[in-house]
Amino acid sequence: MFDWPGENGDAISGSFRLGECAEVECRTWGAPPSTAPTIMLLHEGLGCIRLWRDFPQRLAEATGCGVFAYSRLGYGASSPIVPPLPVTRMADEAAHVLPQLIETLAPQQLILVGHSDGGTIAAHYLAGPTHPSLKAAVLMSPHFFCEPSNVGAIAATSETYRTGDLRRRLAKYHDDVDGAFYGWAETWLDPGFVDWDMRRDIARWRHPVLLMQGQDDPYGSQGQADAAALSNHAEIVGLEECAHSPHLEQAERTLGLISELIARAVDD
Repeated sequence: MFDWPGENGDAISGSFRLGECAEVECRTWGAPPSTAPTIMLLHEGLGCIRLWRDFPQRLAEATGCGVFAYSRLGYGASSPIVPPLPVTRMADEAAHVLPQLIETLAPQQLILVGHSDGGTIAAHYLAGPTHPSLKAAVLMSPHFFCEPSNVGAIAATSETYRTGDLRRRLAKYHDDVDGAFYGWAETWLDPGFVDWDMRRDIARWRHPVLLMQGQDDPYGSQGQADAAALSNHAEIVGLEECAHSPHLEQAERTLGLISELIARAVDD
């Protein structure tokens, strides 16, 4: 069981071992799993714990849940990775890493909240064997298939990384900034990734899912959100004046929607 130290509501940083030599950075906010439902945050492709900014604290306060966030291997202060990563990296995270984290955390009631690639990882997990504690999931700007506009936006971001100040800005958050960036970008830009499509798995979802999609998202069309209708368990919410990050660009609306879902999904 994970030793949850933040019972007084303070954010507490730590790490735990994944396998024999990898260390995963983690942080907790609010109540431990023994006293409240637990929200696990899955970050975006270039994200990490610190890039959630104040959202975890606000989420804990709004819902009364404990919040657990971790930086995937290669991101933040977690152990580095060596690109290129396999094009199956998001499915691999859902199948192999996420179950270990959940077992270690030992929640009584679990809600997954994933953003961008983190939403895709949550979507993969929902389609497979899930932990008995799972109650619901929130997917913010997830990807279910590869589309030209998405690839084009990532190619443009890669150019900015090489020629602009994006590398300098990201280096404040990642110990191995090049590993983090190219571990993300090279997967999406791999020619073998063009045919990636997980829509056939969506019908296997068996838990309530809230999907939020910004109507101005440069990394995914409305077709990504519409694909969630393949599940009878999904609620799709479009957000006006919002691009790729609902939790930052429409924070109050996002907190309200997540709070409503949790109130419906968890046991009293």
